[in-house]
Amino acid sequence: MSTTSSSGIERTLRGCRPADVDPVVIDASDLDSTAPDHLRDLKQGLAARGYQPAAVATEAEFDAESTLERQREADRLRGLVRAASFLGAGRIEVRVDEATCEEVHTALAALAERADREGVELVRVEGDGAA
Repeated sequence: MSTTSSSGIERTLRGCRPADVDPVVIDASDLDSTAPDHLRDLKQGLAARGYQPAAVATEAEFDAESTLERQREADRLRGLVRAASFLGAGRIEVRVDEATCEEVHTALAALAERADREGVELVRVEGDGAA
């Protein structure tokens, strides 16, 4: 849960002004690495070209039959949450298959909590729908 009050947000927004940057959604498959050095270079390169990461998008590929594979996928998604936060993106968009098991729902709930702690909103996208 956020500790920023609504009045604090409103007060901050009153002082905001438009920026000459274009928001972009980065597809996770286009990231060569989530290592901090690479992300720092990417962030600087995007800023130099007038872009600001708004979101990182990915498709979750949970294996309903394998606990180990589900854990690997959860670890990958946690790395992407960290990458989104590092890049200054406010969201991570995770596309998931509509037919997921309870363990996957639990993993996604934990991921949403992690994203919240990192200052990133997790947006779950079902199947082929748009965020």
